[in-house]
Amino acid sequence: MEKKILFCATVDYHFKAFHLPYMRWFKEQGWEVEVAASGEMELPYTDRKYNIPIQRSPFRRENIVAYKMLKKIVDNYDYDIIHCHTPLGGVLARLAARGQRKNGTKVIYTAHGFHFCKGAPLANWMIYYPIERFLSKYTDTLITINQEDYQLATKHRFHAGVIEHVHGVGVDTDRFKPITEKEKIESRKSFGYGADDFLLFYAAEFNKNKNQEFLLHVLASIKEKVPSARLLLAGEGTLLEKCRQLARELGIEHMVDFLGFRKDIDAILPMCDVAVASSLREGLPVNIMEAMACGLPVVAVDNRGHRELVRNGENGYLIQRADRTHFADCILKLFHSPELQQGQQEKSLEIIHLFSVHRVSKELFSTYSSYMGDESETKNKYHRAYI
Repeated sequence: MEKKILFCATVDYHFKAFHLPYMRWFKEQGWEVEVAASGEMELPYTDRKYNIPIQRSPFRRENIVAYKMLKKIVDNYDYDIIHCHTPLGGVLARLAARGQRKNGTKVIYTAHGFHFCKGAPLANWMIYYPIERFLSKYTDTLITINQEDYQLATKHRFHAGVIEHVHGVGVDTDRFKPITEKEKIESRKSFGYGADDFLLFYAAEFNKNKNQEFLLHVLASIKEKVPSARLLLAGEGTLLEKCRQLARELGIEHMVDFLGFRKDIDAILPMCDVAVASSLREGLPVNIMEAMACGLPVVAVDNRGHRELVRNGENGYLIQRADRTHFADCILKLFHSPELQQGQQEKSLEIIHLFSVHRVSKELFSTYSSYMGDESETKNKYHRAYI
C-alpha cells in the first residue's frame, strides 16, 4: 500500500515558499503527498490538496469549521505522517490527529517561532504558551528553528516525544549567491541605480511587527551624511500607504523605493550593499538568510531570529529595538569602510552554509526517516542525493 503524508499550514503559499524540496523528496520516494491549507494555489509534487478555511487569529469562528473539515480528512485517510506548520495549522492538525495517532500516524510540528518568547507581550504568553504546551503531548516530534525556542521547549518540559533543533527551512544557495563587481554595476544599471549608490534592502510584509517605519526614521537621520543612500523596501501589506506618507513627511521620498511584491529578489539582493531588518519578532527570517547568502552584511534589530544569524560585529550588527541612533551609526560605519563591509560580507557567506537547503535537508530527512518504515536503502539513496 502506498504510504501517505499530509502537510498542513494556515495558508498554501507557505508550502510554495518553503517546503517544495521536501515535498518533492517524498514524491521521489513513492509517497503520496497531500496538503491541507487555506487557498486555491496549485502546488507541484502534490497528489491532493484541500482548501481548509484556517484563519491566522485563534478567535475566528471559521477555525471551528476548519477543524471539522480537517478532522474528517484525517479520519478518512490513513496517513503515515502528518507534518504541520504555522501556529493555527499546528493547533488544528494536532487536535484533528489525536485519534489517528493511536493507530500509528506520526505527527511532526515545526514551530516557526513561538509567539511567546523573551520580550513578547504578556498576552502572548497567556494565550499561546498554554496552547503549545498542552498540544505538545499530541506531538511525536517538535521541531524548533532557533536555539531560544529549543531551550524554552526543553526547559519548560514540553511533552513531545522528541524535541529537535533544525536550521530553519533552508536557503537555496544555488539561487541566492554573490555576483562580481562588474555584474553588480550592470545589474544596478538595469534597475536604474548608479554604481555609487549605497543600497539598503529589506523584504517584508508591511505590518506592525516588521516595523518599516523605524527604518524610514533611520534613513532620515543619515540623509545629509549619505545622500547616495537608497532604501529598497519589497513587500505589500496594511501599513504600506502609511509608510509612503511617512517617507514624504520625512523628506526622504526620493531615497525610498517601495518595490511591492517581487519574484526577483534573487536578482535584486546581490547588487545591494547592506541588508537591514527592523522586525520586532522573528523565528528564523528567510529574508536575512537570503541576504547573507548573497554576501551582504546585516544591520538588524535584536531579536531571537536575528541573533541566530547575525554575529554582532562579525557579519553585521544587532541593535536594541528603539535605538535609531545606534542603527544609523552602524550603517554609517559600513558606508565609510569598504574594508569592514568586505570582511562582514565574507563572514555572512561563511555562516550561511549552516542554513543552506542542503544542510537543512539532511537534518529533516533524518527526522522523516525515523518514521518511514523499512525502506532504508531507498531512503539513503535519496538522502545522499540531496546533501
